[in-house]
Amino acid sequence: MRRVRVSVTADHPADTVVVMTRRARAEDIDTICTGLPEVELGTSWGDRPTYKVRGKGFLLFRAPHHTAVDPETGEMYDDLVVIRVPTEADKRALVEDERLPFFTIDHFRSFNAVLVQQSRLGEIDRDELAEVITEAWATMAPKPLARKFFGDV
Repeated sequence: MRRVRVSVTADHPADTVVVMTRRARAEDIDTICTGLPEVELGTSWGDRPTYKVRGKGFLLFRAPHHTAVDPETGEMYDDLVVIRVPTEADKRALVEDERLPFFTIDHFRSFNAVLVQQSRLGEIDRDELAEVITEAWATMAPKPLARKFFGDV
């Protein structure tokens, strides 16, 4: 559930409206990605499943690796998703927002991408996940294709 402040008319002050959206789930990743234009599921980084637009990856399922460990248990994460972001500022905004499960690691210090555990996707709304994934797609899609998708042609 998300609370949104809206103004019904210019003469009335903003009121709080409750917008019902469901929590994100791991299976939403495929539905969202394949719902975007010209997306295919391929591989990158050797054998890692990766969603691509015209051959350019925008979302990757990362293999467990010693560079990404749970700070509480010391165990390697085994359910990480890497999602491209447009800019370093976008990356910081997602990582620094304490209500969101996105994070980064030193290995991705100079790479515009965020990480999220599939097991923590339920901490955000499906719509929020769709927005982040759509931005990732638009970051890697050819500009004319992205403009057409967003109706900017």
